[in-house]
Amino acid sequence: MNFFERQAQARRNSTRLIALFSLAVLGIVVMVGVLVVLIVGPRPGPLLAAAVATLAVIGLGSLFRISSLRSGGETVAQQLGGVPVSEDTRDPQLRRLRNVVEEMSIASGVPVPKIYVLEQEAAINAFAAGYSTSDAVVAVTRGALDRLNRDELQGVVAHEYSHILNGDMRLNIRLIGVLFGILMIGIIGRKILIHGRGFRNSATIVVIGGALAAMLVGSLGMLFGRMIKAGVSRSREVLADASAVQFTRQTAGIAGALKKIGGLDSGSRLAHREDAEEVSHMLFGDGVGLSGLFATHPPLIKRIQALEPGFRPDHLTRLQQQWMTHPPDGLQEDLALGLVAPSEALPQKDRALAVTPPMVAAQVAHPHDDDYARAHTLVMAISDPLHDVATHREAAMPLVLALLFDDDEGVRGRQHAEIVARMGASVATEADHLRETHLLELHPMLRMPLASLAFPVLRRRPRPELATFLDTVHAVVHADQKVSLFEYCLGRLLEVQLRETLDPARNIRFGRRKPGNVKQEFATLLAVVAQAGNPGDKGAAQRAYLAGMQRVLPRDHVPYAPPAGGVQALDDVWEPLDALDPLAKQVMVEAITASVSHDGQVSVAESELLRTICGVLHCPLPPTLEQLPH
Repeated sequence: MNFFERQAQARRNSTRLIALFSLAVLGIVVMVGVLVVLIVGPRPGPLLAAAVATLAVIGLGSLFRISSLRSGGETVAQQLGGVPVSEDTRDPQLRRLRNVVEEMSIASGVPVPKIYVLEQEAAINAFAAGYSTSDAVVAVTRGALDRLNRDELQGVVAHEYSHILNGDMRLNIRLIGVLFGILMIGIIGRKILIHGRGFRNSATIVVIGGALAAMLVGSLGMLFGRMIKAGVSRSREVLADASAVQFTRQTAGIAGALKKIGGLDSGSRLAHREDAEEVSHMLFGDGVGLSGLFATHPPLIKRIQALEPGFRPDHLTRLQQQWMTHPPDGLQEDLALGLVAPSEALPQKDRALAVTPPMVAAQVAHPHDDDYARAHTLVMAISDPLHDVATHREAAMPLVLALLFDDDEGVRGRQHAEIVARMGASVATEADHLRETHLLELHPMLRMPLASLAFPVLRRRPRPELATFLDTVHAVVHADQKVSLFEYCLGRLLEVQLRETLDPARNIRFGRRKPGNVKQEFATLLAVVAQAGNPGDKGAAQRAYLAGMQRVLPRDHVPYAPPAGGVQALDDVWEPLDALDPLAKQVMVEAITASVSHDGQVSVAESELLRTICGVLHCPLPPTLEQLPH
């Protein structure tokens, strides 16, 4: 399956989750009804009251937990004792982790997520959590940092990125919320039993009896909850392992991590078992030790054998004996193995890439071949001073604003004035300085990676500052009608990602619209893209427009009519197009690509424009388009 099919599958899984949850609720209501009949007999009044009370407890419990998770993945990481990894960390293990995550983000075309370490966990494990790529969190245990070498850490992180890209992450966090409801009755029973010891005589018997009955019902809820998590999780873990191999182009990394889980006493089971139970379905490895019908992960040996068919259980036994006396050290293994990512030169700015629409659509959220190595190349191509600027709390905002500056001096003057009016002269001056010293000769392929590196710093700013910054970005982008399409789209991408950070649960949903319902929006987007790619050549622009429309609406005739407002006409198209059905988005990406590549080639600048548009529409595209053989 490609990205769009997996998104459609994720939406179906959400529907399946609702159905399973409904069946679990029905089972709990029936059991409560049976207990009421045993206690007071088959009387309609008590039965109805018990059913309503049960539904109310479950519903309110789920709503409470879902509400507590509205801020996204960070809540889950903090609940498990996660400690954030700062952008300027100098700790070798944390720096290695951040480098791996940053390169993975650039390779996959998504914002750099927040990074957490579960410092109190000696086991090897990890998870990704959040509602969208904009509020995602990647967390690894201290055991993973200590024991895994760089290849193995890459494999684990790539596995988690598969969950981010496939839509699993959103389903996982919703699963935490809805399952909490069916556990509520058991939780209430335990609380009553703990705090009801002060009652005496007959009251004690009633309290203890009620508490035991609630705990019995809660056990049924736990049973249902584990079955639902196992049913939703197991197949996705197999897919994530396979996706990690496609991403990193080697099996040794993720297979090595799995072997270390099986060969070390600490394994993958988390010390905080109660919290681990709630998130067991989203962990890299089995965090609680469940098996059989309730296992959230396939057996460890089978996962390893899927990657290395010749691996046998006795091999794992030998590794256990070896590591019992000499536990592995990840950083020392890096030195011994000489793990240095391959490097290659960036393509020339005027180089043309030969691509096809299906090729680009297939790459969306599906990095493969050398994408990870290319991402490493991009990160290495960013000078250390510029990297430090992008990850510095006070410099990130001026840097991003400088990326949006127009080449025209008059337009840039108006943009400068907009910054002064909203954020002060010092920010505007710093943006000017950064443009002059770092950005004038910046390769076009480095603009989005720079914005990605700055993103984690930006979203940690206080809400009022972030709101002012977004207002400034909007003003800079719309300073006049001469803003370039890239500057407009990069500004829009920043707005989308940062606004989702402010309220992630509200901004993410699966779309259901079909192309026929957004004909005019398609026409506007493709007309703007065609005009921007062929300035001054109306005939070529029209041919580019028609190439795109033929892909998405082959039976409809929508005349080419460049909007009078230029790129600003796109303000009205993003929301309807982002609400497209996942499979319709695949056709949309193919249509945009057909328009950009109507002459058979795509320039480096056009490929970055395509990536930016895809990012705005939540279709993350790797940084370097594949090339057809000539």
